[in-house]
Amino acid sequence: MPAIQPQPTITTLKEYEALPEDARAEVFDGQIYYMASPSRIHQALITNLITTFHTYIQKKNGDCEVFPAPFDVILSKNPLTIVQPDIMIVCDKDKLDEQRCNGAPDFIIEIVSPSNASDDYIKKAYYYKNYGVREYWIVDPKRKTITVNYFEGNIVSVQYLFDSTIKVNIYNDLYINFSEIADLLDI
Repeated sequence: MPAIQPQPTITTLKEYEALPEDARAEVFDGQIYYMASPSRIHQALITNLITTFHTYIQKKNGDCEVFPAPFDVILSKNPLTIVQPDIMIVCDKDKLDEQRCNGAPDFIIEIVSPSNASDDYIKKAYYYKNYGVREYWIVDPKRKTITVNYFEGNIVSVQYLFDSTIKVNIYNDLYINFSEIADLLDI
């Protein structure tokens, strides 16, 4: 999702919560960034991946929950850092309240929009690693690649093509066949 020019700083959660309800925004170190609406392919990828994760977790009677954007994640209250990952899995339910995830999710996927690729590859990778996300995938429909960062295992920036089957490292037996998703979406 493209980020628009930075806006004035927001230093408190109260200021963030006072934004208009329809505003799509993230905050990095108190600096707010508004986001544009996602594309059709972006949303289709989210739908397919969410379905895969949700089905897996239900079949395993797992304790984790999967969420699509927009759902706030507070990575830090000082400096205020709030993100809305495209997809996230949270296994520690104590981090969840009715409005958000308070702390790092276990697993995050961001789907790259052409206008803000550096946000996903550089800025978000930095924040997710430093705030304790265990695993972070970057799905790039234009390049037809998936970049896997398994921070917990010190595996960073391993790239796969859309014709790959990729292991989800936070689980012992979950693999995502991206060729099936790409064929289904005609990517």
